[in-house]
This record gives sequence, structure tokens and C-alpha cells, in this order.
Amino acid sequence: MEIDINPTKKQTVSDDPELAKVLAGVNNAAINDDTQFQEDESAEEPEVPTEQLVENLIPTDIQPTVFPGIDLDMIKNHALEDLRPLVEKLTVSNEEKFDIYLLLLRSSDDNTLVEPAYNAARSIEDETKRANALLDIIKEVDYFKSKA
Repeated sequence: MEIDINPTKKQTVSDDPELAKVLAGVNNAAINDDTQFQEDESAEEPEVPTEQLVENLIPTDIQPTVFPGIDLDMIKNHALEDLRPLVEKLTVSNEEKFDIYLLLLRSSDDNTLVEPAYNAARSIEDETKRANALLDIIKEVDYFKSKA
């Protein structure tokens, strides 16, 4: 068995030609940006304090919630509460909407989410995916009935 230690053919990480094109574009853009950066080193941008940059990222109508220490469960519960009224406003497929409702349902154990999850499951176009979603709804209903 012969092993060629000097391969002449480059092996790609992915067989996806679209991904390869995107990655090639990113690499070329990075090279061009690096070259441009080297040319513009004499032009310095004014330094903006980090606090000011962070303040610009927070919408003015929403006050940040301050958590004493890092309590991941508390943050998760707040995120679930914040997400729930926004699900219907998302522009996602019916399948993704069902997945979101199922995540909320399983994370919060809130049985009032069964109905919107069921409605989202019923609206999935693909019959196989719809069947799987309806099976998930049946499992969730059985779970809630077993807890009672």
C-alpha cells in the first residue's frame, strides 16, 4: 500500500458547492479587507467608550433586567415569559412555529400552550411532519393528564 505524503488535490471539508462558494467569498473578502486595513493604518477612528457602545445596543423602551449573580433558570424563565406573546408575530414557517410552541410548552409545563401548539401542528403542510407534530401533541397531553 502506497501513501502519498504530498497530495496534489485539495480536499474540501464539505461537498456542498454553495457552501464552498460562500466560504471562498468570505476568504477573498477577508484578504481584501486585510489589504485595505494595511493601507488605511494612518487614518485612525475616534475611540468610543465601551459603555457607550453597549448602551446603543439596548432599546430605549426596554429596561434591562438585573439578575443577582448568574441564575440561568431565572433568566430562562424570563426569556420564556418574554417570548410567549411574541410567537404569533414571528415570520417563520408553521413547522418552526410548532417547534417554538413545543419548546415553550416543555420548558414551562404550561398546559395553556397545548392549544396554540396543536393549531400550529395542524397547519404544517408536509403530511409526515404534521403527523409527527400531532404525535408530539398527543404525548404532551398524556403527560399533563398523568401529572393530574
